[in-house]
Amino acid sequence: MASWYGPNFHGRRTANGETYDMHGLTAAHRTLPFGTWVRVTNLDNGRSVDLRINDRGPFAKGRVIDVSYAAAERLEMVGPGTARVEIRVLEAPFPQQPVAAAAQRFTVQLGAFQDEKRARRLRAEVAHSHPEATVRSAGGWHRVQVGLFDTRDAAERVLMELVRMGYSALVTAVP
Repeated sequence: MASWYGPNFHGRRTANGETYDMHGLTAAHRTLPFGTWVRVTNLDNGRSVDLRINDRGPFAKGRVIDVSYAAAERLEMVGPGTARVEIRVLEAPFPQQPVAAAAQRFTVQLGAFQDEKRARRLRAEVAHSHPEATVRSAGGWHRVQVGLFDTRDAAERVLMELVRMGYSALVTAVP
């Protein structure tokens, strides 16, 4: 299932640092590398659109991709809000490896900051409900993560709990 996002996110920063433009042909996916081009086909009407992955999500259970408003218009899914889709990778920025299949564990990531103080503040905030929250630092980035899970389903249960608490998060594979 695909869903779309638009006005509430227009002008906000995407996970790869770009400004979200609801009129652009972009999409959010949980694991595909940023810059990957995919062809999304609405299985109910056969309409297709090529999109570039520049964000993370979707955060709703059962959804595999969030498309921009412009893409949703082309797929004729604005009204219903969701559609059954097929996703085909057209071009990846580097040789594609099956991220989820190669990973044995998963974590829930609440944010990635270049400013370590911001990461530590977010960790302290979420530690009240999730004392296992940690900051993992590498390559100049400080990632706030909760848990280490053997299955994506286990991580997604914690993800949904955090989303209900008002946090924006995503499940990531840990190699």
